[in-house]
Amino acid sequence: MRSVEGTPKVVSLNPDRRQSFYGRDIVSVKQFDREDLAFIMQVADEMRSIVRRVGATDLLKGYVLANLFYEPSTRTSSSFIAAMQRLGGAVIPIHGVQYSSVTKGESLPDTIRTLECYADVIVLRHPEVGASEVAARYASKPIISAGDGVGEHPTQGLLDLYTIQTELGTLEGLHVAMVGDLKHGRTVHSLARLLRLYGTRQTFVSPDILRLPEEIKQELIEAGCVVEETERVEDVIETADVIYVTRVQKERFADLHVYEAVKDYYEITPQLMARAKPKMALMHPLPRVGEIHYDVDDDPRAAYFRQMENGMYIRMALLAAVLGKA
Repeated sequence: MRSVEGTPKVVSLNPDRRQSFYGRDIVSVKQFDREDLAFIMQVADEMRSIVRRVGATDLLKGYVLANLFYEPSTRTSSSFIAAMQRLGGAVIPIHGVQYSSVTKGESLPDTIRTLECYADVIVLRHPEVGASEVAARYASKPIISAGDGVGEHPTQGLLDLYTIQTELGTLEGLHVAMVGDLKHGRTVHSLARLLRLYGTRQTFVSPDILRLPEEIKQELIEAGCVVEETERVEDVIETADVIYVTRVQKERFADLHVYEAVKDYYEITPQLMARAKPKMALMHPLPRVGEIHYDVDDDPRAAYFRQMENGMYIRMALLAAVLGKA
């Protein structure tokens, strides 16, 4: 059930929950419980209503975001910039650290401590797993992870969860199938961990060499999730409530011959979608490189561009929350 524009839903936000986000680092989805998630999604609803009614607000006027990206990004970087600007704040954009003091040998802790002299919150994307946690240890201002290596991508996980909620009207007991590069896919790692809180059945569809890391699979099993693995999308297309497709990430392969062998392993076509449930959500964190045919874009179940828009609302909610303005 997609939300529609109109009078915004009135929600009562728990003031204790609001206070719990103030000054908080956002480095892993494992730090959230269901009440946290409900709070952030409620605030995201309010942000969506503001944007659709009036475009922007001055809620964060006078605040500054440092957007520090050690890896390339289109959607995550742009949506954080758009989120801060729609909230009335300013942005220091640092994209491509080859033009920064990092090339002079400056350490991550020193870069973070420098930027927090100018900014109230820092968004960090880094190629190394755990970099956001390192940054948070040295920072006195909130750190928000925009993805670290093959580890996690917590804000993507939150926007994915929000998209499922807005598309289907519930998160409880769904069958979610994740397809593609599950080994390197930090978006998959974060979403799978969030979905464990909602009694979901999760099926992981990948070739052998791209399977979900065993550590994450065990976390899900211990949380009581039904976990299945297969190599065929055809095994899940008729029963899944959500098909979450990811690209095979060329940049994560040391051996390009291995990449070439698996890069076109899955393709979502109109013919395949004809077998899917009438009410389901087809998602992708983007960019896509052939996993979903362009002919599928007009299918009302294709949610990936709505998913991108939701990213701005979730990031607006997080920025407001960690700065005590939610």
